Amino acid sequence: MNTDPAVRQSERMTDVPNRAVERAGDAGAAGAAGAAGAAGSAGAPLELIAASLRRERRRTGLSLTEVARRAGIAKSTLSQLESGTGNPSLETLWAICVALDAPFSRLLDPPRPHVQVIRADEGPTVSAAQADYQATLLAACPPGARRDVYRIAAEPGHARVSDPHMPGVMEHVVLSAGRALVGVAGEPVELGPGDYICYPGDIPHVFEALEPRTLAVLVSEHT
Repeated sequence: MNTDPAVRQSERMTDVPNRAVERAGDAGAAGAAGAAGAAGSAGAPLELIAASLRRERRRTGLSLTEVARRAGIAKSTLSQLESGTGNPSLETLWAICVALDAPFSRLLDPPRPHVQVIRADEGPTVSAAQADYQATLLAACPPGARRDVYRIAAEPGHARVSDPHMPGVMEHVVLSAGRALVGVAGEPVELGPGDYICYPGDIPHVFEALEPRTLAVLVSEHT
C-alpha cells in the first residue's frame, strides 16, 4: 500500500470516475434490456392479425391469389401472414385492408358478432280487438333485402354446423317446440319454445337439438 498522501488522493480521484462509468454501464445495460422487453411486449399481435386476415378474406370470398394481386404483394407473403408466421409492415397490412375493403382497425380489434335474443315473453306486442290474437315484432326487413323461410325439424345427437354463407347473410330463428342450442359457433344460445335469435350467417354457426321433436322456423336474410 502506498503511504504517500498525494498518491493516495490521486488514486481516490481516479477511482471516482471509474465507478461512475461502471454504474453508467450497468444502467445502460438494464435500460437496453428493459427497452427490448417493452418492444417485445408491444409487438404486433400476430395471431390476432392472422385470424382477422383469414376472417376478412372469407367474408369477401376472395382467394389468396386475388387478394395478393389486389394488394400488390406476393401470395406467399399473404399465406405466411394468415398462418401467423409473417412479420408484417404497416404498409403491407394497409394494402391488404384496402384489397379486402376492411378498416385497418378491424385487424387489431375485430368486431364481435351481433347477436339478438328475444325470449318468448318479450318483444313489442299488439293485440287484436275482435280475437284472442297477439302479434310480436321480432325483426323488420331492411330495404332491398330478400328473405327465405324454412321449417326446421331436428333431433338430439349431432349438431348441424354450417359453414359461412355469402357475405351479409343474417339468420333469424324462432323455436317452436323442444329446446336447442342456436347461433354463432362456439357461442350458441339455448332457446326454448317461443324464443327468438338473430345472428350473422356469414360466419360459422350451429343448430343443435337438445330435446326430441325440436321444431323451429328459420329465416335467412340476404342483403
